[in-house]
Amino acid sequence: MRAWLAVAAVLLLGACAAPPAFTGDGDRVQVVTTTGILADLVRNVGGDRVLVDPLVPDEADPHGYEPTLRDVRNTVYADLAFSNYLLLEPAAVIKALDANLRDGVPNISLAEGATKYAAEIIPLVEDVSLDTIWLGLRAHGTGARFGVTRSSDVRLTADLVEGPGELLAYLTGSFGKPEMIIQDGRGAITLPADAHTHMSWAFTKPGRYRLTLRADLAITPDAGTVPLGPPRTFTFAVGVDPHGVPGMDVLGHGHADLTADLDTGELYLHADPDRRLDPDRTVIEVPAKALQEIPGGTAFRFLGRGGERVYQLPQAVLGRHVHGEIDPHLWQDVRNAQAYTELIRDTLIGVDPAGATAYRQNADRYLRELTALDAYVAETIASIPASRRYLVTTHDAFGYLAAAYGIPVAGFVTPNPAAEPSLADRRKLTETLRTLRIPAVFLEPNLRARSSTLVEVAGEQGVAVCDIYGDTFDGRITTYLAMMRFNADSLKHCLF
Repeated sequence: MRAWLAVAAVLLLGACAAPPAFTGDGDRVQVVTTTGILADLVRNVGGDRVLVDPLVPDEADPHGYEPTLRDVRNTVYADLAFSNYLLLEPAAVIKALDANLRDGVPNISLAEGATKYAAEIIPLVEDVSLDTIWLGLRAHGTGARFGVTRSSDVRLTADLVEGPGELLAYLTGSFGKPEMIIQDGRGAITLPADAHTHMSWAFTKPGRYRLTLRADLAITPDAGTVPLGPPRTFTFAVGVDPHGVPGMDVLGHGHADLTADLDTGELYLHADPDRRLDPDRTVIEVPAKALQEIPGGTAFRFLGRGGERVYQLPQAVLGRHVHGEIDPHLWQDVRNAQAYTELIRDTLIGVDPAGATAYRQNADRYLRELTALDAYVAETIASIPASRRYLVTTHDAFGYLAAAYGIPVAGFVTPNPAAEPSLADRRKLTETLRTLRIPAVFLEPNLRARSSTLVEVAGEQGVAVCDIYGDTFDGRITTYLAMMRFNADSLKHCLF
């Protein structure tokens, strides 16, 4: 798909001359954004002087969208591009944007740029309440000394697996379809700079396993790769005593990643909160309680027959969920959306100076509407009794809402997507709902297909299931103002 899009872009550029740069002579400014939320903000500031095309359509998941030929065409003809970034969008979308914009066209990362307009960013705090370690892969650091950009790639490759059985690593997609990363002792995955991904790790027999990993860097998509550093070997103790090797530290809980460092070239274990562990002195524990039954059907036949058991460290977050250290969902705090608006205004003025007065007037009007919206959201959520003011959902996209408006995230469902949720998983969720006496849980409409556990447990506990919007619109909600008002109203109606 990606190679075909690259060829398509070349054909588009070759078949027709590149359009001239915007001159402000009466034509509308052609703007491309990554998401519909950003497109709505741009339309409010740009008014009739802009024509805006979002790459990710409404109801699609912006974390996993694959760009089309139409997206490439819109990018080629754009006078201006806005992305959220902070790794909200998948690498395919960012590369399509960066590779196909004409030279000199402004390409603005709003989440990062908005900090100059007083936007507040918060760390992405992940749930580490699993019974076993939550293990992923990471490309850490900016790679500034190598000239790394947001279109650069780090390729992590498994060269060798030693152990009594097979080690398999895979991602589970949005609708449960697995994507193999490591199988038969080989495999690889590509990550953007300063990003990490969640994965499932399965081991077919108990014992000690050794995985040798190497990392290579591609500065640009069309460049060759160069090794970051020497390969390193990581040790797993699966269903056996992890203390069996003297002098080894045991890593058996929390969140950790097998990590390639873009600044030093080293490979090591990165464990929260920012600990660097030497693979030669660390063993990763996969305890006996990690045994899971393989689901029936054909999707997970690569693990074995349905009903058989394998040792598994779960992926925990469904889908190809690649992200960085900062929560990218800034707009869930309306004041951050105001910072986005000011950056959009100033960028449009820079591209189309003739429209400066219109852009300022539009932005002033919209900023007043956002100020009123911020007050409405704050007052509406504050009216919910504190004892009932908790948010339980399926997608960790509401940290800014929680911080800005005082509604703690009591939990988000992160079942192991490779098997039925365990009794312990369901018990934890049930206990959260019972202990806090939470009257409702919240689902994003576009994620209902992956929310069966939350719906089932809510039904068992007599808890309402209500809607909340995170990072995409649909046929019912088509603007940012409507989205935030709906969320506030839904929270009050369902929790009061």
